[in-house]
Amino acid sequence: MKKQQICILGSTGSIGTQALDVVSQHPDRFEVYALTAHRHYELLAQQARQYHPAAVVIADEDCYEPLKQLLADEPDVKVYAGAKAIEEIVEAEPIDMVLASMVGFAGLAPTVRAIKARKKICLANKETLVVAGELICQLSAENHAPILPVDSEHSAIFQSLVGEDANEIEKILLTCSGGPFRKMTSEQIATVTAADALRHPTWDMGAKITIDSATLMNKGFEVIEAKWLFGVPVEKIQVLIHPQSIVHSAVQYRDGAVKAQLGIPDMRLPIQYAFSFPERLSLTSERLDLFRQPLEFFEPDTKKFRCLQLAYEAMRQGGNMPCILNAANEVVNLAFRQDRCSFPQMAAVIEKTMQQATFDSSPTLDTYFQTDHEARRIATDLLKA
Repeated sequence: MKKQQICILGSTGSIGTQALDVVSQHPDRFEVYALTAHRHYELLAQQARQYHPAAVVIADEDCYEPLKQLLADEPDVKVYAGAKAIEEIVEAEPIDMVLASMVGFAGLAPTVRAIKARKKICLANKETLVVAGELICQLSAENHAPILPVDSEHSAIFQSLVGEDANEIEKILLTCSGGPFRKMTSEQIATVTAADALRHPTWDMGAKITIDSATLMNKGFEVIEAKWLFGVPVEKIQVLIHPQSIVHSAVQYRDGAVKAQLGIPDMRLPIQYAFSFPERLSLTSERLDLFRQPLEFFEPDTKKFRCLQLAYEAMRQGGNMPCILNAANEVVNLAFRQDRCSFPQMAAVIEKTMQQATFDSSPTLDTYFQTDHEARRIATDLLKA
């Protein structure tokens, strides 16, 4: 069997490092063709020495020379730098699939290029579908480039749909841990810090997505993502707070049957399933023990966690509004991590940005880039006000 050649966008992040572990467990099936990172050039160099890709790309051009020096003893590994180089590397002919695990809006352009190059997309960058879901789905169909979800929740939905073909979905049940502040009052939440928010109760993730999980914006993004991936209107997507993170999500069918995928909180399983679908490969990991804990489910409090409701509102408005939502969120998320914004202020700034940014009901790819720029400027100004 020919080894599948993989390009990992964001190899030094949480998803990227776990994907490389999957590759290590199946060296007969997968091979790394290219690795990219934003600025963690030392870890990128370590990965290159271990997996011997044909190329590595560092987005931050200031890191190019030190990266090149670290890989001077690896002459077969080509070293590139810059956002354009990341967009170009995904088009390399030997690549079979691209794991899109870059964080934020930055993942959109290379994912579009990979789709147009007819690569299989293993999608972990949810912002790509949040910002430009309709365009991405259209490009995927036109170029016969399949998109397989890597988010644990969307992988669970995907797995619950296998074998159901055209059977009607009555409801998607999208589970959510609830984050570290689920039991706090609004008064308590008003004083939390980034350090508090970064202590996620069940998942080990990067800083940006961990903050998004604390505000429930991450779940709002996943509602939008599920709408595009599975062709279900947002009214049929219900968020359930499930603190144990064992039921990763479920699908309810027209006859009332509910199919769910359960497992321990381990991102390697959905990563590997996207790589190997429709085959299931062995995976060295802890096994689920249902005797150890109960499974609980609660309704989300959208008054305390306004970001989830804003995501629903953005999707209902459509057009470039989810792009505005995402851009404002990236600004306030970083501001909160840098102690320039309070926890409640994040939702307030996002809402005002949605009200002030230019709305376009039929955006093009260029529109998304213009919208992202405008919304970031508005959100930044609001934070200074």
